[in-house]
Amino acid sequence: MNAENNLPISHWQRLWLYLLGGLVMLFLIAPSVIIVIMSFSGSTLLQFPPQQWSLRWYQSYFGSVEWRDATIVSVKAATMTAIVATPLGTAAAYAINAGTLRLTGAINALLTASLIIPVILIGIGTFFLYARIGLNNTLTGLVIAHTVQALPLVVLTVLSGLRSYDMNQEMVARSLGAGRFAAFFQVTMPQLRFSIVSGALFAFITSFDEVVVSFFISGGETTTLTRRMFNALRDQIDPTIAAISTCLIVLSIILLSAAQLLGRRRRTQDSEQHA
Repeated sequence: MNAENNLPISHWQRLWLYLLGGLVMLFLIAPSVIIVIMSFSGSTLLQFPPQQWSLRWYQSYFGSVEWRDATIVSVKAATMTAIVATPLGTAAAYAINAGTLRLTGAINALLTASLIIPVILIGIGTFFLYARIGLNNTLTGLVIAHTVQALPLVVLTVLSGLRSYDMNQEMVARSLGAGRFAAFFQVTMPQLRFSIVSGALFAFITSFDEVVVSFFISGGETTTLTRRMFNALRDQIDPTIAAISTCLIVLSIILLSAAQLLGRRRRTQDSEQHA
């Protein structure tokens, strides 16, 4: 509202804000758009704009055994990370929301510490720890490290769903004879399923796109796709990287869109229930 005459602010008065927002979005999206366009180049070098168009680098990616093996490792690590991080994050979010743990604030800060600590420090620390216990270059080590990074996202996502959930429903079920676990799985979890699935998707994306920690602890048969991309970019300018990056961009868009769709459905169901 305009403070002087109490008139609503028109779109023309907000035009500068729209332009600024558009420039920021363009600045963020432009690098990805350039990569997508370069992936269809027929040149042996990364070239923008392409002088000729071709699908040769997509054929190079899907036809390469090395790239295929690295992709399989990343998919395995991301899937296992989602499987491990989702129940752990859901349980932690439930305990934090219920306030059944002492020092809840400290525990919450500890769980979200990986979002604050620089990833390079996490990678170095994980490398030296794994060197002592023999987990470097293993799929198990990858899953544990990625779970540490994905866990905060699962906790925050599920905790957001719990904030809008009435815990009295679970208490009613328990008062009618249901055990704690039965009440959670039969009453609480069905109403949190969208938040839980969204947390699992975030965990998958976090693991699949992670490169810094993987660079320190993966290698040999457990080399991830992102590490092999980094090595290819360091050793030679391979346009196959542009094709792989485009595939990763499409995958991230699909998974994030699915998470947003699930969140929208949850909000729609919540509004219908309150109505």
